[in-house]
Amino acid sequence: MPLREKLIRALKVLVFLLCLGPADVLTWKAFHDLLGANPVDVITRATGRWTLTFLLITLSITPLRRLFRLPWMIRFRRMLGLFAFFYGSLHLMTYVWLDKFFNVPEMLHDIAKRRFITAGMTAWALMLPLALTSTAGWIRRLGGKRWQKLHYLIYLSAAAGVVHFIWLVKADIRRPLTYGAVLTALLAFRVLVWGMAKARSRAAAQAAHPEIGSSGQLKKQPQ
Repeated sequence: MPLREKLIRALKVLVFLLCLGPADVLTWKAFHDLLGANPVDVITRATGRWTLTFLLITLSITPLRRLFRLPWMIRFRRMLGLFAFFYGSLHLMTYVWLDKFFNVPEMLHDIAKRRFITAGMTAWALMLPLALTSTAGWIRRLGGKRWQKLHYLIYLSAAAGVVHFIWLVKADIRRPLTYGAVLTALLAFRVLVWGMAKARSRAAAQAAHPEIGSSGQLKKQPQ
């Protein structure tokens, strides 16, 4: 096995362990009664913040690998995305189990009446198909392009998560707005790359077929 491959595998193990860190810290605090007077609230807020953090880190992989020409970073995107889903599921289960004790009618009432919960449920629901189709087998079944289009849902999930956070905190919204600013920058980068790719494609088409104008219409030939 080449040395570079060994280093990447070792780095993946290290990143995996680091990603488990927040869950390990919460577990350790829970066993040592260090979660304060309202442990459910502490767990809920911590898992929610880490869900958004991992969503944004996952979305940052493509810009970083393109800007710094580090193609190997793409191999970490799936793992980071699954950790976003993992912490999102912990966040959801804290609400379902520790807060509502599986009281389905009460939860349905919350989803219908409390808009921050509606946004949070939407964010998790959008992550679910991404987690289920994250395997190589699903990439083959869906085909590369369809799989890629499906996984653009991560932007909608992150946006719903930011809205959930803003509506939750109500007063001091500096932290959720910071998440929103990062997400906006990542979306802007994606739009910029898409626009540049379209422009290059149009320029290449014009070079190959000079009779076609920039609008895509045939140029009028002189009489």
